[in-house]
Amino acid sequence: GTDVTGICPKESVMQNNVGHTDKLLRIGAAVILLGLGATGVIGWWGLIGLVPLATGLLNWCPAYTLLGINTCKLKP
Repeated sequence: GTDVTGICPKESVMQNNVGHTDKLLRIGAAVILLGLGATGVIGWWGLIGLVPLATGLLNWCPAYTLLGINTCKLKP
């Protein structure tokens, strides 16, 4: 399901490491980049917006995993 509370489950196949605020910022940036690409302002570079969109929707960022970053509050 979709994490609307910013609280992530303790256990999952991919350990969630993107919190609610981070998720909203990622999806917002993705919408802007994809929109700029679709209108021709930045051309094909707009497709880079797919990365923050995917990480925001999945609540998981592989770069965060490598760097040991977690912006997610875990359930008690």
